[in-house]
Amino acid sequence: MEEKSGSLVEWLAPLAFILCAGWLTWHLPAFTLSWFPPKDPSQYDKLSALFARIDVTDSMTGLFGGYADAVDWAALLLLPVFGIIGVRTVRRAPMEFESWKPLDRLAVFIGRLTMMLIVLLCSVMIYEVILRYVFEAPTLWANELSLWLAGFVFLCAGLYAMQQRSHIRIFLLYDMMPRWLQRVCDIISTTLIVTFAFFLVYGGYGEAFDKFYRWETFGTVFDPPIPATLKPMVLLVMVLVAFQAIVNLISDWNAEPVIHTAADDIDQDELDRLRAAVGADGTGDLDVTRGSIQSNTPGKS
Repeated sequence: MEEKSGSLVEWLAPLAFILCAGWLTWHLPAFTLSWFPPKDPSQYDKLSALFARIDVTDSMTGLFGGYADAVDWAALLLLPVFGIIGVRTVRRAPMEFESWKPLDRLAVFIGRLTMMLIVLLCSVMIYEVILRYVFEAPTLWANELSLWLAGFVFLCAGLYAMQQRSHIRIFLLYDMMPRWLQRVCDIISTTLIVTFAFFLVYGGYGEAFDKFYRWETFGTVFDPPIPATLKPMVLLVMVLVAFQAIVNLISDWNAEPVIHTAADDIDQDELDRLRAAVGADGTGDLDVTRGSIQSNTPGKS
């Protein structure tokens, strides 16, 4: 697959998706109050008061008789649009795994989102450090926002790692097995992953839904909805990981067996550097750090 990766649309689609998802996540209580309002009056009043406090566009009136305004609806409608564009336009980078089924494209797109979230997370931390230690004016939201973003990064990176086959695996016995026995081990490991995902969703759905429906917050001054969003996200990502494991099993079923060695941990650039340093006859003019080797041979500098 020789498709160029890194085009402009591959940057804009994930960025637009993150902006819409961030806005929609912050204003999700508007849709809960509009579509599935709590039947308990005290819980309804608590959720409506919470939304009134966090509403960014509180000057705008809700559409269709609900709490969600035009910006909220625009974010809701554009989110799947940018998601579809992102999945369809994402391209495999040269160092990424070659499997490219529809679910693989979704996992790689989520990987791109994760990469951008890391940049956003680092930007928030740098901003907080500058304000705290240079201007002595720390923020009330940077720490909680960093925790929130780090949670999403951790979860989404797990799905990307599964698609890339870069999760931790021990090949000592696996490489010694014949191919048919390797397939048996692959079936067993995939079955265990799917079983774990099933029981995790089965046991955690009630708590996750309750936290989401009540829009449970973190309990700080900034008070982000970390429990309300990360709890359901854990279940969603685990379901995607289980499906990705099944896709990996199907994709790798007829693949040739791969023998893993210590050389797998050395990239091609490092190998080229070592060859240049050693040379064809066992000596070279450069060391492994690309620095020149100073020779004591007369007439050679």
